[in-house]
Order: sequence, then C-alpha cells, then structure tokens
Amino acid sequence: MFDIGILIGPIIGVAVILVLIQLVSLPFWLLKNSVLGAIMLYLFNFFGVFAIKITFIHCLIVGVFGVPGIIGLIIYLNFLK
Repeated sequence: MFDIGILIGPIIGVAVILVLIQLVSLPFWLLKNSVLGAIMLYLFNFFGVFAIKITFIHCLIVGVFGVPGIIGLIIYLNFLK
C-alpha cells in the first residue's frame, strides 16, 4: 500500500543536489581564500620583520588557516627550512 520509494527518492535527490552544489562552490571558496591570503601576506610583508614570498601555496595556506598559517609559514621558512 505505501511505497517506500516515494519517500526515499526525493531524499536521495536532495542529497545529490547538495553534494553537487558543494563540489561546484569549492573552487570559488579556494579562490576567495587565496586572494584574502595574498592580501594578508602583502600586509604582513609591508609591516612585518620576516619576509614571506607570495606564492599560490603560501596564499592558500594563509587564506585557509589565517594568522596561525602566517605563524606556521614564518616558523617553517625561517627556522626549519
């Protein structure tokens, strides 16, 4: 009498749409954070004592992790490398 497919079909469809939206928005999120990381690195290099080269990877690290990313890059590039 009650078909379970009527209930599960729309749930699976909504889940697939949400996953696709996340997959499409990921590159834009990475690009936005990379630009913000580049701005943060530029400001840090302008006012800071340590100089960090502005590369895509450094911008991405700083954009994703923020201030701890800058601190990690300073430690890695100046003291561990």
